[in-house]
Parts: sequence; C-alpha cells; structure tokens
Amino acid sequence: MFVQKNFLFIVIALAVVFAVAMRATIFQKPTASSSASGGSTPKAFLEYWFAGKAEISSYRLEQAQYGALNPGSAVLIFVTEDFRTDTQVKSESPDTRDKSTPVLKTNLVRKCLTGIYDYSMFTSVFTPIETAKFPRTLKVSTSVQEWCGHSYVQLNLRNTGYAVSSRSYFENEATEDYSVGVALLEDELWNRIRLSPDKLPTGDVSVVPSSASGRLRHRKLDPLPATAQMGPYSGNAFAGAGLQAYTLTYTGDGTRLMVVFEGAFPHRIVGWEETVKQKDKLLTSRAVLQKTILSDYWNHNAPGDSVLRKELGL
Repeated sequence: MFVQKNFLFIVIALAVVFAVAMRATIFQKPTASSSASGGSTPKAFLEYWFAGKAEISSYRLEQAQYGALNPGSAVLIFVTEDFRTDTQVKSESPDTRDKSTPVLKTNLVRKCLTGIYDYSMFTSVFTPIETAKFPRTLKVSTSVQEWCGHSYVQLNLRNTGYAVSSRSYFENEATEDYSVGVALLEDELWNRIRLSPDKLPTGDVSVVPSSASGRLRHRKLDPLPATAQMGPYSGNAFAGAGLQAYTLTYTGDGTRLMVVFEGAFPHRIVGWEETVKQKDKLLTSRAVLQKTILSDYWNHNAPGDSVLRKELGL
C-alpha cells in the first residue's frame, strides 16, 4: 500500500540516487534532511527543485531611472546546480564534484527603455541549499549595460566577509576592490524566500543593498541599517491567494524593497516594489508576474525553440 501511494516519489528518488552515483547529472545530490526546504516535505522539495528543469517567470516592469518610471520587462530564473565552494564557479566535471555543493541560483534580468536608448541589468546569485552547512550566499554578480557603456560588480564570500570587485566606464569608479562585512544581502532575498521564507530575519537588520542598485546609484556596497517585516500582503497591485510580503525599509533615505510571494510551497514570487529617491523625489519600480513555466531551457537554444518565449509573453 505504501509503495502504491508513494510510487512517483520512489521513482524520482531512485532516479536521483542512480544519476548521482553514475555522476550523470548536473545537479549535486540533494539531502532529504536539508534545513532549507521552506517548511515543505522533502518529497515536495525534491520533486520541484531536482526534476532537471528551471523555473522561469516573466514580469511586466516599470523601472525607476533618471528620475522617471520607464517601461520594461523582467525575467526571473531559478535553477539548482553544483557549485564549487573553492573557486565559486559552476562544477562541470566529475573530478570537481567533491569540491561542490548544490545551490539555488537566481538569474534576474531586467530591461527597460530610457528615452532613446535601452537599459539592461543581469544579476546572478548563488545560495547553498544546505543552509546548516553553508549559511551564507557564496557569490553575487551583476552587469549593467546601456548606450554609454557597461559596468560590472561581483561579491565573493571570504572568511571575514565579502570581497567586492567592481569595474565601470565611469572615471571615478573605474576600478574598485574592497571588502564588506558579513551581513544579509538584499540580492539573496529571492533565494531565501524560495528556500525557507520563515527563516528570514525581522526587526532591525544590517543589509548590503542590491548590487544593481549600487551600480545605478553609483555607490559602493556597504551594510546599512534597515527594518525588516514579514506579513500578509494587503495591497491590490499583485494577485494571488495566500500572498505574503517581505519588506526592507532602509533607515534615513526612504529606500524600501517589498517582495511579494505565495505563502505555500514553492513560494513563487509574484512581484516586487522598490522605492528609491531620484532627483529629489521618491519613485517606485514595480514588477508584476505575467507567466511561469518549468523548462530545461539549456536544451532549447535552436531557432524553433523561440516559441517558448511566446509562452512567457516575451
């Protein structure tokens, strides 16, 4: 009777164990005792995040830049992969699997029009799934491209904090290498929500603002005091049942981030709002969920696969 009721789970579990034993999967072995299952059962966590597909969501975007709200789009991609803890890059060979740990990766792509030219931002975040063993996000990288040029910033976890490497076409920030202390990263909130939103800190917190925001505002990254709140979403900009909102309000300048997500596993993110001060006025960027698909997108790079973009409304 037990086998009949749990047949799908048993098959998936056996497939994962076999693939790892044969080193035939891009994913590191998941642990059923992982503390980052977001309150879900190990069965639900394995079936969703280790099924060999990424979750891809498209969003309608209004992005604040140059003192105005600009129309655009965003794509949020979540996928698990093996990630080396020594060099902090993706593990791509059997010889480096023992140096790796499974991570949940966020790829957040934001594009908008600013007058005659366009703006593009791409952020990647690598957060270990085994949070008891690896409590900190290992790496964040962001690139920003626009018609004037492009810039790049990367954070790598070290023993005493994060090493920051930044490169830009702007003269006063062309080459910057510095360190920031260990603190909550705004960039990692998306992964933390997907893994275990109940473990997010509330109250007074120290937060490193998002790397994209630092690039747009031409500021070095540095932990700032903020207040964090978690509770039911009560607005009307985002639709869905049982929505929760995690809000960061930075002390002093009115900057505020609210991420709205589904309270039930797998805690899909339905949108976010970011309020910043530009040209002496507060502007609120907003991303609203349009469509979500599950896909092994790395196997769909032929011209005919562009039909999948239509599913996402891109």
